[in-house]
Amino acid sequence: MRADGKRLRNTDPMYTVAAHIMNKRVDAMNMITIDIPYDPMQNYLNEKRKQGINLSHMAIIVAAYLRTAAEYPQLNRFIVNSKAYARNEWAIAMVVLKGGEADNGTMSKMYFENTDTIFDVDKKINDYVTANRETPEKNGTEKIIKFLLSVPGLLRWGVRLFKLLDRYGLLPKFIIDMSPFHNSLVISNLISIRTNHIYHHCYEFGTTSVFITMGNLREVPKRKNGEIIFERSIPLGVVMDERICSGSYFAMAFRKMRKYLKNPELLELPAEIINEDNGK
Repeated sequence: MRADGKRLRNTDPMYTVAAHIMNKRVDAMNMITIDIPYDPMQNYLNEKRKQGINLSHMAIIVAAYLRTAAEYPQLNRFIVNSKAYARNEWAIAMVVLKGGEADNGTMSKMYFENTDTIFDVDKKINDYVTANRETPEKNGTEKIIKFLLSVPGLLRWGVRLFKLLDRYGLLPKFIIDMSPFHNSLVISNLISIRTNHIYHHCYEFGTTSVFITMGNLREVPKRKNGEIIFERSIPLGVVMDERICSGSYFAMAFRKMRKYLKNPELLELPAEIINEDNGK
């Protein structure tokens, strides 16, 4: 039993075998671009501003992912040492630029609940960004980095020890809590530095199974009423560890996520459906 998840022992045999054949995340990474229509999100944000409520595109995307994962809990699985686990918390890691400097960032993580509404998500993101910009030295990641750099040679041996302990489920919970590499999802807003979406690797150390980047707004050709139109979209570069669930499961989950992104008002109330991961 790990501190951050429970072992799944009755998963599909195919995926049990796959976790041994593809024993590294780099072997098991699948990548896809999902173009999210921009206008429904922007119209929703504009309407909320008229009501005196300021929300962000990031809040919509994170809230939509959390709501989707409440229905599709296998998204919150991870693989360590070729074994599958169901995570017992919702932690999302994100880079924050210190003082808005594009070349100086810090990375930590936020904690959420499946019942969080878009308003809860937006507040947690804002609090997280403010805390990491104003006092990054209090960030658990920064603390552990400074500790490892405080003694010559400690970094090399410390990282090796952390990897060994993590491999066998012995990494202490306080280390997991400080580690940005132990998470349900990593999300990166590349729009903030005016660049395109990328397919970012899922870290080999830790438990990252899904990585999403938001890229520059672009126009995507669509056929509508027999004509080709260009739809403004925010592209999401998604990288997934295929060992946590089937391709059809990922497809159903992301179709549901698109539904929430096209109708953000659905995220204003707590989730009505929360499914438990039964290991199958």
